[in-house]
Amino acid sequence: MRTSIVFVIGLLLGSAMSTTFAQGNRLAGMDGVNHVGIYVENVDEAKAFFTLKMGFREAFTVRDDKGQPTLAYVQVSPNTFVELQPSGANRPVGISHVGLQVQDIRATIATLKQRGVTVEEPRVSSTKSMIANVTGPGGVRIELSELTPESLQRKAIDSWK
Repeated sequence: MRTSIVFVIGLLLGSAMSTTFAQGNRLAGMDGVNHVGIYVENVDEAKAFFTLKMGFREAFTVRDDKGQPTLAYVQVSPNTFVELQPSGANRPVGISHVGLQVQDIRATIATLKQRGVTVEEPRVSSTKSMIANVTGPGGVRIELSELTPESLQRKAIDSWK
């Protein structure tokens, strides 16, 4: 009986300690997954699929000077999007990246660099958000996004009804 009690207490303490340490390593200012980027053969067709078939709303589309879509966002929920970009020679059809929303991109980058993570310097994207790419295991691209007040994503979030 005494052995069982000691075992259960050990399990509870071990669980509490591992949870505490895991939360202590949590990245400050992380708001969660903002979007999943997908390279598609035809942005307009993919956008039609996600809006007409899946029932998501079009948040915005960025077009080049010839009127061709270079990027489209469809809004799944107030803070979650699917990003569509045209595929090409260096962009095979499929998932391109996961976008994580952060409150302060420069602070997040500094923390990640202290932890030995490969991360680029932030830049302003075509949607007017601040972004930086992190290289994850196996070369997986993780895009950090700070949504500025003028960013198209922030405007879509604020207009959600």
